[in-house]
Formats: sequence, C-alpha cells, structure tokens
Amino acid sequence: MSTQHTAPPNGSAQDGSAQDGSAQTESAQTRRAVGNILKGSAGNLVEWYDLYVYTVFAAYFQAHFFNSKDELQAGLEAMAVFSTSFLMRPLGSWFFGRYADRKGRKAALTLSVTMMSIGSFGIAILPTTQEIGIWALVLLIFIRVLQGFSVGGEYGTSATYMSEAATAKRRGFFSSFQYVTLVGGQMLALLVLVILQNTMGKEALTGWGWRIPFAIGGVAALVVLWLRRSMEETVSADQIRAAHVRVEGEPQPGTMKLLLTKHWKPLLVCVGLTMGGTMAFYTYTNFILKFMNDTSGIAKTDTSVINFWALFIFMLLQPVYGLISDKIGRKPLLVWFGVTGVLFTWPLLSTLAGTKDPFTAFLLMMGGLLIVGGYTSINALVKAELFPASIRALGVGLGYAIANSLFGGTVPLIGAAFQKAGREDLFFTYVTVAIFLSLLVYVFALKNKKATHLDTEQGDAFEKKELVDAA
Repeated sequence: MSTQHTAPPNGSAQDGSAQDGSAQTESAQTRRAVGNILKGSAGNLVEWYDLYVYTVFAAYFQAHFFNSKDELQAGLEAMAVFSTSFLMRPLGSWFFGRYADRKGRKAALTLSVTMMSIGSFGIAILPTTQEIGIWALVLLIFIRVLQGFSVGGEYGTSATYMSEAATAKRRGFFSSFQYVTLVGGQMLALLVLVILQNTMGKEALTGWGWRIPFAIGGVAALVVLWLRRSMEETVSADQIRAAHVRVEGEPQPGTMKLLLTKHWKPLLVCVGLTMGGTMAFYTYTNFILKFMNDTSGIAKTDTSVINFWALFIFMLLQPVYGLISDKIGRKPLLVWFGVTGVLFTWPLLSTLAGTKDPFTAFLLMMGGLLIVGGYTSINALVKAELFPASIRALGVGLGYAIANSLFGGTVPLIGAAFQKAGREDLFFTYVTVAIFLSLLVYVFALKNKKATHLDTEQGDAFEKKELVDAA
C-alpha cells in the first residue's frame, strides 16, 4: 500500500510523555521528509542539468550542426532548437501529470529521468553535419524534443511530490529545494564548462570536448534512477484505485475532464502567475550568458565565472525565501517579485548592455536574481496549493508548461532575434510587460495565508485559516 504523508496530530499534550511522543513524531516526520526531498531533488538536479547543458555549451558545438559562417546566425539557430524542446512540455506535462495522478508520483519521476538519460547519451554520441549531413540536425532536434517531453513531466510531478512530502509548517522551506536543484543543475553545467575551459584548449573543446558534459548527464541520470527506487509514495492507495474505476457521471483522477470541468479557474491562475516569473528566470539565468557575450562584449571565460557565482548565491537564497514565506505567507514574496521586476528590469538590463566590467556585470545579474527569487522559491508550492491531490500533478504541470512554452522557453530565441536586429531595448520592455501581467494575478487572484487543499489534506501551514475555496 502507498504511504500517504500526514501532518502531525493537532491539539495540546496532557502530560510529559504525550509531549515527548509528539516531539518524536514530529522529528520522525521531519527525517522522513528530508529523505524523500533529497531523493526527489537529486533527480530534479540531473534533469535540469541535462536540459541546460545544451545552452551552456552551445557556443562550442553549434558549428557542428548549424551555419558556421555567421556566429550570430549559428547562435540563433542553436537557440531555435533549444526552444523546440519547450513545444513538447505541455504534452509531457499532460502525459506525466496524468500518469502521476493515476499511477503515483514515484512511477512518473522514475520514467521521466530514464528518458532524460537516453537523450543525454544520444547527444554525447551524435554524429555531426560533416559526417551525416542534415540528419545530424534532425536527430539533434528529435533528442531535444524527447528531453523537452521528459522535463515537461518532471516539473509538475516533482513540484507536487516535494509539496506533499514536506512537513506542514515548513512547506515553503522544503518545496524551495525544487529550485535549489533546478538552479543547481544549471550551476553544475556551468561548473563543468569552467573546468573544461581551464583544462582543455579551445580547439579540443570545440572539436570533441563538448560531448563530455552530455555523457556526464547520462551517467548521473542512471544514478538517480537507482536512488528514486526507494522514494516513498505520496499518493494514497484509494486515489490509485479510484483512477481505475469508472463511476457514471464522475470524472476520474488525473484526467483532462476533471481538470477542465472542475478546476479550470486555478489552471488559469497557474498560467498567469507563471508567465512573468518564467520569463524573468530564463532572462537572468539562461539568456544572460549570451547577452553578456554578444551585447556587453564580455569574454566567454569571464561570463562563465560570473554566472557560476551569481547562480551559486541565488541557489542558496531559495530556502531563505522559502522560510520567509513560512512566516509571512506566499503572496508577499510574489508581490515583491512583481513590483521590483516591473521597476528594475529595464534599468538592470540596459545598464548591463553598456558595461564591459565583469564585476559590475556580476552585481547587475545578482540584482536581477534577488528579484526573481521571490518567484522561484515558492512558485511550485503556490501552484500545488491550488489543486487537490486527485488532479494536482496534472494541473501544476500543465499550467506551468503552457506558460513556460509560450513565454519562458522562447526567451533565448526572442532575445537572440532582438540582439541580431540591434533592438535589445524592445526585449527589456517585453519582459517588463510580462512581469506586470503576472503582478496583476498575484494581487487580485491570490489571498495570503488562505487555507489550501494541502492544508486540508495534510495539516495547516499557518495558525489562522479560512475555509478552502471550492473552486
């Protein structure tokens, strides 16, 4: 039988032994939560490492698959292939979300990391255009589509799992580790880049060294596959049974019918609160590397170091933001991101465009990440709180994937296009408008410290609660 995570018993103890027993129960729940979060987050780290290593090393392998005569054009084509992986995210989120709500979170997370491993090994051994012609590009696109399908399922399922596996009073803290590992995956990709840049010549790295990070990702995914075998399940046996028994007039758990007939409002909220956050996140953690190289004119070796240390600090801040949300609620942090994002995106990016000093560039990037942290640290939990367990993985995953595919995943492509046209200022405006639209969602669609479905299922996060909104 699946193990359903439950909250510590409520009420005051009658004697010392009862207090001791309550403390032991809470301690045991915390240890169990830590173990499950570590196993779940390790897979998340590898999934996102495998996804991001493509953009980190694109400058070194793009000549093998794209137009090598024009470096900006080759970079644009490489980012276009990166964006194609986002087209599969809604489909991956639908498939894995349905799978996770009907078969369990553990089964879905195991399958997704297996597919990601296959994709990484595929790129590591992929022949180049010089060897097999246009088929090299076709296969590269196919592999990226496969990885996009995989990571589309990883986000919603891991967000759901970490939120469910966390203890009630520390949900913000524990669920923040989704972005600790998500950012950690990108930081690990940058670390591999820095190491290879300093141990290999540019000719060797461009010739064959770019294959090494993909091979590392494939091996790491196999290790995570082994670790995830011992994860506890957070879906109840009753829900899994209900998913396979048809009741006349009642939609089954994990189905689009249930999502679109009874939970379409939180789905729209999920898309809206994601839009600005995912664009800001990809701007300051992904596209900014190319932006510093091509627009600011900072050397690639310097931008690699800048990105690594900025992301390292950003990663460490995620649990801090999560702990703050456990005290003051989730909404204030999202409003912080929205307001400061609207006010400072243009000044930060326009100043970065005109600087060639690495330290100044680091401070500007760090400023952007301090703003984005208000979104990244808790967005997965906020989405998970919108849906009941029967539809949570599908609702969270699909809502995120739709916004991510339309807005976040297209940031590198749109940014590169504006760069080539010499109109970076329009890109700054584009990101600012998206953040403003999400700010409207934070202000008008969310209530602070409101009782959620997770509270009803597994214990209250805050002392004073309202009734769960039936919507």
